[in-house]
Amino acid sequence: MGLRGSLYIIARLMGDVNAAKKGKVGRRVARRGAGKATGRPLGKLFK
Repeated sequence: MGLRGSLYIIARLMGDVNAAKKGKVGRRVARRGAGKATGRPLGKLFK
C-alpha cells in the first residue's frame, strides 16, 4: 500500500472517530454500506 492508500485509511478512521464523538456512527455505517452497494454495479458497468 502506498502513501495515498495510507492517507485514505487515516482519513476514514478520523471520520469514524468524529462520528463516534457526535453519536452518528449508525448513520455513517449505513451511508458507507449504501456507497459500496452502489459502487459495485457501477464498477462492473464501466470496466
